[in-house]
Amino acid sequence: MKKILIVMILIVANFSFAQGFKEKKEKIKALKVAYITEKLDFTTDEAQKFWPIYNTFDEKQFEIRHNKMKAIIKKIEEGGMENISEKEAQNLISQMENSEDELHNLKKKFMQDLQKVIPAKKIILLKKTEEEFNRKLLREFKERKKN
Repeated sequence: MKKILIVMILIVANFSFAQGFKEKKEKIKALKVAYITEKLDFTTDEAQKFWPIYNTFDEKQFEIRHNKMKAIIKKIEEGGMENISEKEAQNLISQMENSEDELHNLKKKFMQDLQKVIPAKKIILLKKTEEEFNRKLLREFKERKKN
């Protein structure tokens, strides 16, 4: 009975954490959308064409970075580096390279798609704006962690 109770508490805690993470992720995404929209000053037509492309890219990028790369890192952490054979290490390197190639190809396609809907200057400004947003987000995270 005691073990069942502990397992139930862990499941509920894990679910609450995951739900909290999802809510925070959505809040950050909303802030990012507002920040990009303000900085890039889209026309109505540009915004209607830009956001579907951007959202698709963002979702695929997240999938590659977090799902595929995290799976590789998890495998390393679970077994510990000392328990991974040279062949397994080579396989992990191949998986990482494949994920990086996939990410690179995704970014190239994203840039090509963007050039069809917004001017090149706005694409450059987008990269600058994303970096600014990420720096501000990191700074905010560090400040909250201190307090």
